[in-house]
Amino acid sequence: MLISGGDRRRLRGGCGVGFEGEVWRLRSGEEPVGEILIDDADFPWLSGRFTAGPAFGAVRDLFARELALIERDDEKHRQEWEAAYGEISRRVSLSSPDGPVPEFLLHIEGDRAWFRWSDEPFEHA
Repeated sequence: MLISGGDRRRLRGGCGVGFEGEVWRLRSGEEPVGEILIDDADFPWLSGRFTAGPAFGAVRDLFARELALIERDDEKHRQEWEAAYGEISRRVSLSSPDGPVPEFLLHIEGDRAWFRWSDEPFEHA
């Protein structure tokens, strides 16, 4: 499931109008990594203006590497991307206005962030 039942009810007419204006928060442990002010919802993706927090510097290079690797579409780089994103997942948590989400796929570039999330842990092969 990509979004929770409660969040799904907020969707109107297949678009995420109910999400615009929300602030989603990123943390690394107890340290704030940043905030995302949602300004666009194109199901299943949300995107918005990213404002870095004090802990972003510690993960900035991980996000840059993740984006560089995802643009390459071959098996070798896909495995490197999975490893890089795995490190992001271990070090960063995402919370909606309703609370933490167990799984997410997040990209940050400059002052923009875009992501999708699940209210249940992903099944890992």
